[in-house]
Amino acid sequence: MRHRRLAALAALPLGSALALSACAVDQAAPGASSGASGGAAGSGTVVIACTPQEEQCQAMAAAFTKATGIKTSYVRLSSGEAVARLGAGKSKPEFDVLYGGPSDGHVAAAKSELIEKYVSPNAAKIPDKYKAADGTWTGTYVGALGFCSNTDVLKKLGVEAPTSWQALLDPKLAKNVAIAHPSTSGTSYTAVWTQMLLNGKDEAKTFDYLKKLHSNVLQYSKSGSAPGQMAGRGEVAVGIVFSHDCVKYQKEGFTMLKNTFPAEGTGYEIGAVSLVKGGPNPANGKKFIDWTLTADHQNIGPTVGSFQIPTNPEAKVTEDMVKLDQVKLVDYSSDEAGAAKKSLTARFDAEIAPQPK
Repeated sequence: MRHRRLAALAALPLGSALALSACAVDQAAPGASSGASGGAAGSGTVVIACTPQEEQCQAMAAAFTKATGIKTSYVRLSSGEAVARLGAGKSKPEFDVLYGGPSDGHVAAAKSELIEKYVSPNAAKIPDKYKAADGTWTGTYVGALGFCSNTDVLKKLGVEAPTSWQALLDPKLAKNVAIAHPSTSGTSYTAVWTQMLLNGKDEAKTFDYLKKLHSNVLQYSKSGSAPGQMAGRGEVAVGIVFSHDCVKYQKEGFTMLKNTFPAEGTGYEIGAVSLVKGGPNPANGKKFIDWTLTADHQNIGPTVGSFQIPTNPEAKVTEDMVKLDQVKLVDYSSDEAGAAKKSLTARFDAEIAPQPK
C-alpha cells in the first residue's frame, strides 16, 4: 500500500514500521506526556481496524500516540472487509477497536458478537442521534452519499451531472458508472439501503433498480472511495461515493469533478467507533475511543483532506463540509440497515455480482 507523507503531518512523529500485515502501520511517539483524556502518559499498544482513507488513519494513529504515549498500529480496510476480518479472527481477536465506516456495519458486528458495549465518558458530548442507545457504538463523523462526476467525460457523452438515482440509468452512461461492492464497502451498502427506503423496503423493487443500474456499472470496487478516484482519472463518468471523498479528490487536483446529490433522497453514514470484543489491549482500546470523541481528534480530518462532519459540537466545521440541511436525506436507521445487511449483501452477491477478490 502506498503511503504519502503529507505536510500536515510534518510535526508528528511517524516512526512507521510494518506490523500485522502489509497494510499495517505502527506509530510510536516516545516522550508523549498527556493522556487521551488529559491524564498521565499511557503505555503499551493499541491495534485499530481503520476504515477511513489511508492519510486519515496515518494521521490519527500518529496523533493518538503523541497525545498518550501508547504505541498505535492500524490496518487500513474497507468497512465490510474489517467486519469480515473481525469475524474470521473471532476466537483470537487481533484488533482492539473498529474505527470508522457506517454505523450499520457496527450494528452487524454487534449482532455477530464481534464488538461489545463501551460507553465512553466523552460520549456525553455526542448528540444522541449519533450514538447507539445500547452503547455498542458512538459516532465520530457524518457523511452524505452523493455522485462524484467527471464533467469532461459527461460533456463527451452529452450527459448532465446526475441529480437523481433514475438519471444513473441513462443508456448514455453505459459502463460509465462506478460503485463499490456492498459486501466489502459500507459506502455501497448505504446506497443499497437507500434504495430499500426509496422503494418502501420492497426488496423486489430495490433489486429491480440495482439490476438496471448494473448495466451501466463498469466495475464494483472493494473500497467505497475508489469510484471517486476512477471518475477523477476519467475511467468513468460518475462515481457513487460519500461526498467528502469527492471533495478530497477535487483538492488533490481533479478539478473537473463535481459533487451532486439525488433529488429523491440520499443516505448518509454515521462513521462510528466501537470496542472489539476480547481484543488484546482492552484498556488502551477504551482510551482510544475516549480520544476519538474529542474535538482534538475530530479536527484532524480536514488537515489531511478528509471533510466529514464532526459529531463533537466543539469540533470545527469547515466550508468544505457538506451542508446537510441543503441535501434531502432519507430516514436512515442504522439498526434496521445493520439487521438487514447480511441477507441483502448475500442476495447482491447471488443476483447482481459476486464480491471482488
